[in-house]
Amino acid sequence: MAPLTSVLGKAAVTSLVVALCTTGASAQAAPQPLVADSGIAAAAVQLPPVPAVLDYQLGAAYTPPAGVTLVTRDSTATPAPGIYNICYVNGFQTQPEEHDLWLNQRKDLLVTGSNGKPIIDPEWPDEFILDTSTAAKRTRLAAIADEAITRCSQRGFKGLEIDNLDSYSRSKGKLTVDHNLAYAKLLQQRAHALGLAIGQKNSAEVSRRARNEVGFDFAFAEECFAYEECGDYSDVYGALVMDVEYTDNLPKGPFSTVCRSSDRPATTTLRDRQLVGPNNGAYRYDHC
Repeated sequence: MAPLTSVLGKAAVTSLVVALCTTGASAQAAPQPLVADSGIAAAAVQLPPVPAVLDYQLGAAYTPPAGVTLVTRDSTATPAPGIYNICYVNGFQTQPEEHDLWLNQRKDLLVTGSNGKPIIDPEWPDEFILDTSTAAKRTRLAAIADEAITRCSQRGFKGLEIDNLDSYSRSKGKLTVDHNLAYAKLLQQRAHALGLAIGQKNSAEVSRRARNEVGFDFAFAEECFAYEECGDYSDVYGALVMDVEYTDNLPKGPFSTVCRSSDRPATTTLRDRQLVGPNNGAYRYDHC
C-alpha cells in the first residue's frame, strides 16, 4: 500500500551503475554487518533487529510507543531516534500528488493500455504503474527512485521497504515478474551502495527468486497471516520477516489469535488501515 506522503521526487541527473549478478545473503536472527554484492562501491549494511517490536508509521510520524525497537516511516519523514528505522519507497508505482508530473513529463515510463491511457492500480486509483519492461526504462526509473533512496540514507534510515513488487499482476499482461525483479536489482544495488538493507514487499510466491536474484535482505509483509502467505516469506528469510495485520481484516479471529499462532512471523504488529497517529480516534496499535 502507499502512504499519504510523497516518496518519489524529481529525476536524479545521474544514472545508476548496473551490475549483472548477485547472490542473496542467508537469513539472520540478529543484525549483522553485510557487504553489498554489486559492482558499486558498497557501504556496510545493517540488518533489522529481529525479533522486534514493530510500529508502522506511514500515515503519520509520532513518538513510538514504549518498547518499540523497529519502525517504518515514509522517505519524507525523519527517523525515530534510538531505534532501527526502515524507509518506505513506492518503488513500482507513482504517488497521487505526482499525477501531473508523470503524465506531462514521464508518460513514456508508465504502463499504458490499448487505449493509450496509463494503467492504474484498481485499489489505489491515483497510482500509475511504472513500466519496467525494458532495460533502458528500468535505468531511467532507477535514477528517479534514487532521489528517495539517497534521501533515506542521508536522513539516517538503516533499511528500505520497496513497495509494489507485484505491480506486474495489475499491468494487464504488459509486465512480467522478470521485468520487476530486474528493476528491483537496480534498487538493491543502489541501496547496498549507500549502506541500506532492502526488503522485499509483496509477491510472496516469488520470494526464493527475489532473495537469490535480487539480493533482498529481509521481507516486509502486509496481512501475510490473513492471506496465509507468511510461510512463503519465512521459508526464505527465516526470522527476517516483519508483518503488519490490520484491524479491518482479521478473518481468523481477534489479534490475540494471530499472536498465539505459530504461523505468524515473530515480528507481527496490528495497525489501523489508514495508519493514523495517536491523536486520531481511529488509531489502533498492538503487537505480539
